[in-house]
Amino acid sequence: MPEEEVVEIKFRLYDGSDMGPFRYSPASTIAMLKERIVAEWPKDKKIAPKGANDIKLINAGKILENNKIVGQCRVHFGDLPEAVITMHVVVQPSVTKVKTEKVDEPPRNNLCSCSIM
Repeated sequence: MPEEEVVEIKFRLYDGSDMGPFRYSPASTIAMLKERIVAEWPKDKKIAPKGANDIKLINAGKILENNKIVGQCRVHFGDLPEAVITMHVVVQPSVTKVKTEKVDEPPRNNLCSCSIM
């Protein structure tokens, strides 16, 4: 029985440290990778994602879409054997909308105070 194909991926964090390598099926989605990154995020990091939507994965200079699969992320370099794929992790916390209250300002008088001499 042939061995099931797996892809090894490590994740490079903002401070240069790595998570992994982890083994994934080529059919795994980028969204699944992001969920695992959030679950296994190192506790000692100052910046931490709250959810998968706070993470962007970059591979070969491209931001990966959530619906893309790992098998599509491989970059082949001639006859070199398959190696561990390094993906860069960018954490961008979601922007929360802040309600702004309108402050009542006194009405402005549209009077010109310019004097021409």
